[in-house]
Amino acid sequence: MPLTSVLEPRRAPVSHLVEGWSGAVRRRLVNPSVFLFVILTAQLMVVLDATIVNVALPHIQRGLGFSSTGLSWVLNGYILTFGGLLLLGARAGDLLGRRRTFLLGIAIFSLSSLVGGFAADSWMLLASRAMQGVGAALAAPSSLALLTSVFPEGQQRVRAIGLFTTVSAAGGATGLVAGGFLTEFLSWRWVMFVNVPIGLAVWAIGRIVLVETDRRRGRFDIAGAITSTTGMTGVVLGLVEAGSSGWGDPLTFCSLTAGVILLAAFVRIEARAEEPILPLRLLSNSTRNTANVARGLVYAGMYGMFFFLSQFLQDVEGYSPLRAGVAFLAVPTSVFLASQLTSRYLMPRVPRKPLMLSGIALATASLVLSSRLHAGTSYPHIFLCLVLLGLGTGISLVSLTSASLAGVAASDAGAASGLVNAVQQLGAAFGLAVLVTVFGGVTHHAQFGTGRTLASAQAQSVLVHGLDDAFTAGAVFAVMALALVALVVRPVARPVLVLSAEVGTHP
Repeated sequence: MPLTSVLEPRRAPVSHLVEGWSGAVRRRLVNPSVFLFVILTAQLMVVLDATIVNVALPHIQRGLGFSSTGLSWVLNGYILTFGGLLLLGARAGDLLGRRRTFLLGIAIFSLSSLVGGFAADSWMLLASRAMQGVGAALAAPSSLALLTSVFPEGQQRVRAIGLFTTVSAAGGATGLVAGGFLTEFLSWRWVMFVNVPIGLAVWAIGRIVLVETDRRRGRFDIAGAITSTTGMTGVVLGLVEAGSSGWGDPLTFCSLTAGVILLAAFVRIEARAEEPILPLRLLSNSTRNTANVARGLVYAGMYGMFFFLSQFLQDVEGYSPLRAGVAFLAVPTSVFLASQLTSRYLMPRVPRKPLMLSGIALATASLVLSSRLHAGTSYPHIFLCLVLLGLGTGISLVSLTSASLAGVAASDAGAASGLVNAVQQLGAAFGLAVLVTVFGGVTHHAQFGTGRTLASAQAQSVLVHGLDDAFTAGAVFAVMALALVALVVRPVARPVLVLSAEVGTHP
C-alpha cells in the first residue's frame, strides 16, 4: 500500500526551493512519500549509528589499539553527546528554524562520519564519534518536529508516529546487521563511511521538500547544555573507570563527584534560567516522569545486551561479523511487527498501562534468558531472547512515548521531545557503563575483542560468567522499570496519544 494512501498530510506551502531546478522535478519530489523518506531515513541514520559499530568493535580494537574500557567509549562518545545535547538541539529548532537546524545537523553528522572513516588513531575516532552525536542532537528533534507540522493530530499522525517509532526502535538492531556486512566484506571503516552518501542524499533532497517553520525569539541555555552533558559524561566515566581501576581509584572518585556536582548545578541553572532547555514544570507529572525513567531503564538493559552479545557471538561462538549481524535480524523484525500492531490496533483499544507492563515484562524475560548463555548455546535459545526483546521493545516504546507526551502544552512540546530522547540515550550510556563495570569486576578485567574464537576453555568460562552477570544486571534495570510503572502510573479510561501540532516530539 502506498504511503500516500495511509498518510494524507495537510497541505503546507513549499518554500526554499533550490533555484535552477525544473518545476517538474520539484513537483515530483515535493510529495508525502519523499517527505517521509527524508525524515525516516535521517532518523534511521542517527539511531543506527548508535549500534552499527558494535559488530566491528573487535576489528576497531585491533586496528587502533583501544583498551578494553576505552572501547566502550566508541559507543558512549556518541550517545553521550547525542543524549546530552538533545535538549539544546530541540531549542535550536525553535530559535533558528527546524528546517535549518535539521540540515545543519545532517551536514555535521556526514562530515564527522567521513573524518571517522579516515581515523588514524583512537582519539581521532572518538572525536569524530562525539561530533556525530552533536549532529544527531541537532537533526533528531527537528526531524519529528517537521513531521508533526505536516500531519494533523488524530489517526494520521498516530500512523506517522508508528512509522517513525518503528524506525527508531529497529534502527539499533539494523545497525548490527549492516555493521557485520560492512566489516566482513569491506572494512570496519565503512561503518563510518556509509553515512556519507546517505547523509548527502538526505541533505540535498531535504533542501527541496522541507518547509521552514516559524522562528521564536529567545536565548540559548548554553550553561544548562554544558552542565548536563559534562555532568552525565563525568558519571559515566566514573562508572567505566570503576570497572577497570576500582572504586577507590582517584579518577573514578573525581569523575563521579564532578558529575554529580555538575548535574546538581544543571538543576539549579534550569530553575533560574529565563528560557531553560528543560523547563522543570515538565517534571511535575508523575506519570510522565515514570514513563521517561522506565524508558531509560529499559534501554539501559537492552543496549548492554547488544554490546556484549555481539562480542559473545564472535569471540566465543566463532561467528563471522556478517553471521553475527544477521543473527540479530530477529530484533528489527519483531520490533516492526510489535510497534505496528501496538500503534495501529492496540493503542486505540487497550489502556496504556497494561501495554507498558506487557512490553517491559517481555524485555525482562529476554534479559533473564540471556543470563543463561554458555559456550555452545544453540542459536534457537539466542533467537528466542532476541525475539522477546524485539516484541517487548516495540510494545513498550510506543506506549511509553504516549505517556511521556500526554498533556504537554504546545509551548513545551519541543522540550518534552528532547527530554524523551535524552533519557533514552543517557539511559543507554548509563546502563552500558554499569554493565561494563559489572563484567570487569566479575572477570577481573578480562576482555572480549580478540577477533577470533577464544581457545582456552577456562578463558571462555570466565568471560561467559561475567557476561551472564552483566545480563542479570540488565534484567534488574528492566525489573525496576516494571515496578515503577506498576506502582506509579495511574490507569486511564481510554488510550491517548497526545502530540503537539506545532512542535515536534521524538519517540
